[in-house]
Amino acid sequence: MTDERYSGEKFTDEESAFLRHVRFGELPARPAPDDLVAQTESDTDPRRDTPPDLNPAVQG
Repeated sequence: MTDERYSGEKFTDEESAFLRHVRFGELPARPAPDDLVAQTESDTDPRRDTPPDLNPAVQG
C-alpha cells in the first residue's frame, strides 16, 4: 500500500531528522538511571496461580 503523500524524493539524514521533528515535536527527556527498573525473568506462569472463572455464563 503506497502512501499518496510520498513523493519519491530521497532525503538526507539531517533532512529526515528535521522533518521528523516538525511532524512529531521534541522528544521527551530520558528517564534518570534511578527511575529505571531491572527486569527479572520468572520460571512460573502467573496465570497458573489465578483461580478459574466460576461464572456459569462464561463456562457455558
